[in-house]
Amino acid sequence: MTDTRVLTFMGRAMRKAPGGVAIHVPFDPAEAWGRRDSYHVTGTIDGVGFRTTLVRRDREWRIALGPKSSSGARLHDGQTISVEVWPEGPQAEQLAPDVAAALAARPRAQAAFDGLATFYRKGWLRWIDATRRRPEVRAARIAEMVRLVEEGQKDHQ
Repeated sequence: MTDTRVLTFMGRAMRKAPGGVAIHVPFDPAEAWGRRDSYHVTGTIDGVGFRTTLVRRDREWRIALGPKSSSGARLHDGQTISVEVWPEGPQAEQLAPDVAAALAARPRAQAAFDGLATFYRKGWLRWIDATRRRPEVRAARIAEMVRLVEEGQKDHQ
């Protein structure tokens, strides 16, 4: 992947008591990808794919993998690993111009939208795209999405 949003680093696996694994993230995700309510990411660890939400613990960001994660299950405590990580799902630069402009005009809504899990972002976009032949309905749905996302609602239902 050649996306500029992809960040690569060498890390160290830290085994946790319940069986999961944590990997220190050596960068600030807000500086790399913009301020968000949460960071849903995907990537690879030594070539094996993973998906998770970055967590902040002890003033640092970490990739946290549960005990059932296929990516984490094979890692040993202290093992040096190669990590590639990037934001998951549709990003602001991939949105339709009208949706992107509406979100850009409301920074809190933009941050909230960017912080949604891919499932919810795609749900909003499908709901809006279902109106392509009715521009007046599309505009109303975009405005409603911006308002609701800014209020903390994850979906339109």
